[in-house]
Amino acid sequence: MTVMTETTQRRNTTTSTTGKQDGAPQGRRSAGGPAETRGNTAIADTVVAKIAGMAAREVPEVHNLGGGMTRAVGAVRQHMPGGGTGVTQGVKVEVGERQAAVDLDVVVEYGSAITDTAADVRTNVVNAIERMTGLEVVEVNIAVDDVHLPDEEDESEPEQRRVA
Repeated sequence: MTVMTETTQRRNTTTSTTGKQDGAPQGRRSAGGPAETRGNTAIADTVVAKIAGMAAREVPEVHNLGGGMTRAVGAVRQHMPGGGTGVTQGVKVEVGERQAAVDLDVVVEYGSAITDTAADVRTNVVNAIERMTGLEVVEVNIAVDDVHLPDEEDESEPEQRRVA
């Protein structure tokens, strides 16, 4: 598992003055320096993948994420106890110390403008990851694997029971 580590570093550009300045806030200093420079923040790949998956699914023209086989395995997993639905289905990420790259497999709704949908997904994913993690997203690659037709059954819809 790749883990991103962020260390906040600041230049010490404080000028020394004698006496109290009127109206200037007086910050507290401890022996260890400012709190934001003490320690590391690690963000796992799975966190970035979940953010990307949720952000992509927020675009209305996106029917689902994942290629055909991935969706089939996801449908089986959904019916298993504790399986649930995979938020990261169809999402692959690479996370470095300061940057992330995302690959998405997308199924779009029939009738949507695919290039516009891809642009909307890309924008949403970049904004969400950068806002929540502070990582720079260097690329979001989108593969449109399928088009969902209005008359197709949705594999995520529960089957109707034949007996009561």
